[in-house]
Amino acid sequence: MTAPVLVIGEALVDIVGNGSGKNGKNATLATPGGSPANVAVGLARLGVPTQLVTRIGTDPYGDQLGAHLFGNGVQLAPGSVDPNFRTSTATATLDSHGVASYQFDITWEPPKLTLSRGCPAVHTGSIATLLEPGADAIRDFLGALVDQPVTVTLDPNARPTITPDPVTTWSAVRALAAAADLVKLSDEDCEFLRPGLSPDEIAAELLSVDRTRCVVITLGGEGALGVSRTARVEVSAPEIDVVDTVGAGDSFMSALIAGLHSRGLLGAVRLEGLDEKNLREVVDYAVRAAAITCTRHGADPPTAAEYVSTWG
Repeated sequence: MTAPVLVIGEALVDIVGNGSGKNGKNATLATPGGSPANVAVGLARLGVPTQLVTRIGTDPYGDQLGAHLFGNGVQLAPGSVDPNFRTSTATATLDSHGVASYQFDITWEPPKLTLSRGCPAVHTGSIATLLEPGADAIRDFLGALVDQPVTVTLDPNARPTITPDPVTTWSAVRALAAAADLVKLSDEDCEFLRPGLSPDEIAAELLSVDRTRCVVITLGGEGALGVSRTARVEVSAPEIDVVDTVGAGDSFMSALIAGLHSRGLLGAVRLEGLDEKNLREVVDYAVRAAAITCTRHGADPPTAAEYVSTWG
């Protein structure tokens, strides 16, 4: 049996208004979320064995998250369910284009972090990498992986409501990125963290360290940019009817990892062989997975079968 990809970070409940309440009032839906948890579910739905290190309670929201994760085939690492923990939430507000902004009620302190034998990749990002005390544990863990035969991926997923100072946040992101083989950013991350710089300039900055070999930047409805040490690709997004963008970046991230996994580019090889053809194919795969998520409510990444039925 293939060892699972290890995902580290928050699992929480997204509380999203859906505009369908009685008497014209806005109703809400409580749906499973949290960027790392969404990535874990996305990976599992695409057929990649996945284990999630997180922290949820045994309250109703925690039970909802646990059922969601188990139901999608995600393994929970020991210690991830804590009866003394109050499950975190994120309240999402949608603009007229279905683009979400968030307010968080979250605490973060992960259980013990360990690397299982044969693990092909470790993914982390979002609030978990910046909110103490858990962020410090993640930094130490990634630092200990320098000589391990595992690929590290990072999606900072900047949250100005959690870390409002872009200079301090960028410094923390750079430190984590230096321990990652692949870094994924959104155009919104770029605008917040490095205002005035182009995506290519930001990619070059991140690729200047020894370990980082690929940077992928999502560009919303315009698609995505992928830059490695030897290649640069631009991939357009398909035309779709957007319902909302909740979880789209996480679907992109999970499909990016899954595409690399299927090509044997994870593990000890650490993206060796990621030529222009492979880079274009995995970025296109990720763009199309994210597009499917945008056509439905909430963080709902596609299964492998749904991907094939949509795009062939």
